[in-house]
Amino acid sequence: MVVLQEVFNVVPTSESEEFQLPTQTSLSLTFFDILWLRLPPVQRVFFYEFPHPTHLFFDTLLPKLKHSLSLALAHFFPLAGHLTWPLHSQKPIINYKSGDTVPLTVAVSEADFNHLAGTDLYEAKEIPHLLPHLTISHEKATLLALQATLFPNSGFSIGITSHHAVLDGKTSTSFIKSWAYLCRESQSPTSLPP
Repeated sequence: MVVLQEVFNVVPTSESEEFQLPTQTSLSLTFFDILWLRLPPVQRVFFYEFPHPTHLFFDTLLPKLKHSLSLALAHFFPLAGHLTWPLHSQKPIINYKSGDTVPLTVAVSEADFNHLAGTDLYEAKEIPHLLPHLTISHEKATLLALQATLFPNSGFSIGITSHHAVLDGKTSTSFIKSWAYLCRESQSPTSLPP
């Protein structure tokens, strides 16, 4: 069983004076992107050991996760936008404007962390509660949603759901690695390594 605690709307933030986020931008999808437009979103779950009490996760790690996510999104700011298909456009576009956010759901699970994070087989039905949902309507679609699920005294998972027309596997992995790097280098790094 998973208990949802809160949903944070994380805004891309740049702490660097040399790098300013645009106030608004739009990107057209290419022919190759459009092939993936109607497919289900891509979902991945990453597991991390964290054998500490619940309060340490909420008091120490969660603020670091949120802050580093905000910094990582500055480098991937279109992911905070939406996919739309305006009447005046021949192709769908990604619209980003200042103030757009990425939802980060925080939950607590009673499931066996070692079972899910291990190499043993388990049923697929044990994973969906660790994944967030994208908000999709006829007018627009969210591009990225994240979920941090705590398994008290064992670990936590990061679930990522992304729109396949916008994020391929390589870009998704680059985003997660960037977020992890910025979280690990907690002394407010503003740039990513090459």
